[in-house]
This record gives sequence, structure tokens and C-alpha cells, in this order.
Amino acid sequence: MKKILSILTNKYLLVSAFFIVWMLFFDKRDFFQQRERTAELKKLETKKQYYVQEIEKARKELDDLQNNPAALEKFAREHYLMKKEGEDIYLIEDSSAVKK
Repeated sequence: MKKILSILTNKYLLVSAFFIVWMLFFDKRDFFQQRERTAELKKLETKKQYYVQEIEKARKELDDLQNNPAALEKFAREHYLMKKEGEDIYLIEDSSAVKK
């Protein structure tokens, strides 16, 4: 009993325990905030990677549109429903994609 009491009243143990509790719960940058911010950082890095890929795709498409007349014609036909003289366009709507 005396041995346990002497260990529990050891000033170094008490100060160390106080320090750990303080750093875990009361500090400005506590453990839980650090975990949340690390998770948020990972999520933001994933979004950044997605947007970098999208920018690269857009640059390739822009370069293709500026240098390839066939790609420009394809883009105009698909996005703006342009057609050649004497040509008919048929639009087929996917009924499963329509919101109800």
C-alpha cells in the first residue's frame, strides 16, 4: 500500500499525467483537433488531385480543339447540335436519366 501511494504521489508522475491530460484536452491544438484537421487535409488533397486532373483534361481538349478541325466539328455537333447542310439530327432521350 505504501509503495503504491508513493508511486502515485511522485511529483514527476503527477506532472507528467497533468501534462498529458492538458495536451490531450485543453491545449489550443489538442489531439482531437489535430485528427480532424489531418482528415480534412487528406480530403482537400484528394479534391486538389481531382481538379488537377480535370484541368489537364480541359487543356488537352482545348489544344485538340485549336489544332484539329475534326475534333472541333465533333465538339460543335455534340455540344451545340450543329449540323451540315441537308442533314437531320435525331435526339434520343434516355428516360431513366429523367428526374421524376
